[in-house]
Amino acid sequence: MSGGQTTVGQHSDELIEPSPFAVPSKKLAMWLFIIADGMTFTAVLIAYGFLRNASTTWPRPFHDSMNAAVMTFVLITSSLMMLLAVRAARLGDRAATLRWIMLTAGAGVLFAILHIREWIELVGEGMTLWRNPWGDPIFGASFYGVTGLHLLHVTGGIFVLIGVCRGV
Repeated sequence: MSGGQTTVGQHSDELIEPSPFAVPSKKLAMWLFIIADGMTFTAVLIAYGFLRNASTTWPRPFHDSMNAAVMTFVLITSSLMMLLAVRAARLGDRAATLRWIMLTAGAGVLFAILHIREWIELVGEGMTLWRNPWGDPIFGASFYGVTGLHLLHVTGGIFVLIGVCRGV
């Protein structure tokens, strides 16, 4: 066949549009996803800030700052582990890549467990989506909304990492 025509099952580079930028299309798509993800979290946190500033009875969100510190440490450590996984992949070390990705996923699971434990403690103290024993009632809804979005983000990342490991 000529002129860029293909039959089913064949592939022709002539049919794929080149990226309009100096970046490969897959890399560009990932960067656009990361930017959109970051902007979503930025918008949610700005809304949270507006609600907090409008309230005179906004409580402190963390009664147990040690749990928050451990959760933060787990997230930062998981970022380092993912960096090591990418480095191992670039070096062609499949075993190390899989190990670091699974450790990153494990850190995500640990974060989710700590996060859910924190929620259970707060619900036990009386904070729900519609009730807040320490002040402004909208605090519960906004706190669970912001932290729930983050937990959803981490949980999605866990599944993606496991999927990547299955494909490596």
